[in-house]
Amino acid sequence: MNLSRKANNISGSLTLEITAKANRMKSEGIDVVSFAAGEPDFNTPKNIIDAAYKAMQDGKTKYTPSSGIESLKKAICNKFKKENNLEYNINQVIVCNGAKQCIANVFLSILNPEDEVLIPRPYWVSYPELVKLADGKPIFVDTKKQNDYKYSVDVLERYVSSKTKAILLNSPGNPLGNVYTRDELTEIAAFAKKYDLFIISDEIYEKLIYDDCKHISIASLNEDAYNRTIVINGVSKSYSMTGWRIGYCAASEKIIKLMNSIQSHFTSNPNSVAQYATLEALTGDQSTIAIMAKAFDERRNIAMNMLDNINEISYIKPQGAFYIMIDISNLINKSFNDIKIKDSLAFSKLLLEAENVAVIPGSAFGFENYIRISYATSSENVKKGIERLQAFINNLK
Repeated sequence: MNLSRKANNISGSLTLEITAKANRMKSEGIDVVSFAAGEPDFNTPKNIIDAAYKAMQDGKTKYTPSSGIESLKKAICNKFKKENNLEYNINQVIVCNGAKQCIANVFLSILNPEDEVLIPRPYWVSYPELVKLADGKPIFVDTKKQNDYKYSVDVLERYVSSKTKAILLNSPGNPLGNVYTRDELTEIAAFAKKYDLFIISDEIYEKLIYDDCKHISIASLNEDAYNRTIVINGVSKSYSMTGWRIGYCAASEKIIKLMNSIQSHFTSNPNSVAQYATLEALTGDQSTIAIMAKAFDERRNIAMNMLDNINEISYIKPQGAFYIMIDISNLINKSFNDIKIKDSLAFSKLLLEAENVAVIPGSAFGFENYIRISYATSSENVKKGIERLQAFINNLK
């Protein structure tokens, strides 16, 4: 019996696969340091948990409108106005089961078969698969080191075609943590206008930025950018609510209406209790964001200082999010216990087996000869994990 060709063409998430393996090892009592998942190690703030508990006590456990409760959509509109200088009404907003479902709904709403979406390489693992699920075609734009692996218009011009429908923007980015400046965003907005493209702006890491960098939503630049941009955000990273599965999206009413129709059949409404928790997250005490961001910055600095002392590797300094991409190209073709390291996946598997350290191979992001570590874990784990990484590298021949 033939199964779906489309499903067979979709790759599973290597990030989730490696994270699951690390968790299984932990459950067996093995001392594993996991740098795999992009998940804050902080618990969800107490005021948010209390709001969820109250919602359950108050009987708010039933179906809601498929696009989300009105009070939450109003809070999202207020958030966009206050923090991003963006004016939306509640008919321009949808609440989804995580930012990932937002992105899936977007592609299903705007793409026709063979429509192309420009995606920067390296990319978050799910972008190309979600495009393919919507019958679109991911076009990987090879970004340049001298431009901090961000889009530049001269490079984009080589990839755009008559089939290009949208350009995907992720700032701060996963896996690199790179942040676009206002001037860079202005050039991209002009490029999108020139070729009449949708801009899909994934801003899930907007509150996790370091040094002197600043987050700017491309939709806030001018009226044209506003009209063609679809903004993706959520509470998973900033409020340590990964398991609550709430993301949100803002765009034109026409696009949001299509997304709502799709979501109403796929999943109905987002989790009702999680919506009330998110309402508290957006409107309640915001102090925990700064506490978490400060901790991540400290861990970032610990990791970079330790990596500076490991010979034969280098890394890309992150400006946001909580990841570091480490260049292991000098270690390819070396061996561990007579096993040759042929690529980043082989390196990652051997590191997990030999030192109980879980990392994500760069191949998952279309960026071979790199590995990604997440410092969304304790400072103790950061130190222990990088010490083990150094020990592993020292034993390569």
